[in-house]
Amino acid sequence: MNDFRMGYIAVIGRPNVGKSTLINALLGQKIAAVSPKPQTTRKRQLGILTSASYQLVFVDTPGLHKARHKLGEFLNREAEEALAGMDAILWLVDGSVRPTEEDKQIALLLNKLPRRTPLTLVANKMDLTSAEALSRNLEAYQASTRKDAKTLSISAAQNQNLDELIELLVSLSPFRSPEFDEKQVTDSYERDIAADLIREACLHKLREEVPHGVGVRIDEFKERENGMLYISATIFVERESQKGIAIGDGGKMLKAIGSAARKEIEKMGGQPVFLELRVKVLKDWRNNENAMQRLGYRMGKKKRK
Repeated sequence: MNDFRMGYIAVIGRPNVGKSTLINALLGQKIAAVSPKPQTTRKRQLGILTSASYQLVFVDTPGLHKARHKLGEFLNREAEEALAGMDAILWLVDGSVRPTEEDKQIALLLNKLPRRTPLTLVANKMDLTSAEALSRNLEAYQASTRKDAKTLSISAAQNQNLDELIELLVSLSPFRSPEFDEKQVTDSYERDIAADLIREACLHKLREEVPHGVGVRIDEFKERENGMLYISATIFVERESQKGIAIGDGGKMLKAIGSAARKEIEKMGGQPVFLELRVKVLKDWRNNENAMQRLGYRMGKKKRK
């Protein structure tokens, strides 16, 4: 396989620029939770795209932001550590707006990385602005980062210029054999993706004051004799008042969350799903490392500077 290319691509950007939407679009199926609210992605996840001549492994990272609790610190650390040992870095920005302070902080971080790692600046959401405004915004992003960065404008939601993006990323990847089976699209287990899809449904359905305080734990995940997948999960919130909102009048909100999540899980697995949800209070869990570990966040030691 002397002509085969295989590359690890870190996808980095501030919250809500479309990182998970892009990876889902590139893979042609949903492996990452997507919502219009920030911090949808909370863990690093691999998206694996394989053809006869290349294998691109996208490392989806949480959006870098100003941390206000231990969970925020964990998310930022996850994103920064994902940059180590990558073959290329894809910095995804919102091309419909000017750079924010969070974008400028990401640029500073990227400028500290070894120059030998290729950097691609990708302006997403080109469908939401004029060509003139897109060009001006992209120039502003370019001015803040490495002069050797490759640039491209896309729309992940509308599948615009994604073939060009793949071609560019393949050209930046080294010649080497594939490391994953050609049918594998992610390194995440189905139960972990199911938890993300339940949390995604919470983000879509709940009020502004609740979503970021939502955590999900899969309690049971098994296929029954009739071929139906049975999933039992607990939704954790931080306050009693949030519990009432998550359940809703007569359980209506919890049913709506369950219905939305079940449909997405069925799309993922291609089989009928019976989803049972309950809501519990885990006070201030985003500032409690033991609680975070119970919800699946691997709290490693901070690296010394």
